[in-house]
Amino acid sequence: MSTTRLPDSTLATLTVTTPSDCEVRITRVFDAPRPMVFDCWTVPELLKGWLHGPDGWWLEVCQIDLRVGGAARYVWHHSDGQVMGMSATYREIVRPSRIVATELFDQDWTGGETLGTVIFSEVNDKTLLTQTILYASQAARDGALGTGMTGGMGESYAKLDAYLASLQDAAKGAA
Repeated sequence: MSTTRLPDSTLATLTVTTPSDCEVRITRVFDAPRPMVFDCWTVPELLKGWLHGPDGWWLEVCQIDLRVGGAARYVWHHSDGQVMGMSATYREIVRPSRIVATELFDQDWTGGETLGTVIFSEVNDKTLLTQTILYASQAARDGALGTGMTGGMGESYAKLDAYLASLQDAAKGAA
């Protein structure tokens, strides 16, 4: 198992490990309540507020049918004209603690469908997110890691941090 930490801040540390030959596990703590983080992961209007990836990309299409057997569709665009799409099918949903879904990118660099498990845990009034991605093979896992996916995830999670803070500030202002 290898471990990578990006960037270095106690709360915002993104930890990436490879717990098996075919898996990548990402953990990150968010300073927000678990139901809010879960909603930001599952409500299209909220996802469009943060799930953009590295600079230059933005999430244009986000469709979610959040039920077991339901589908999701994401399409990102880049300022240089590139397009990246991904489809998913939900296998398990336990609000606000767990989501399991199969995922497949349109331009498949992951060796086929992956199985993603996201666990939202409460830790000292914060939310620990643990995301495990199971690839079809070690080569597929290593290929995905080689794309720079962890850097993109780190940038997206930093955007989620800022978005969660803005939602909490708005809620305080409304009270």
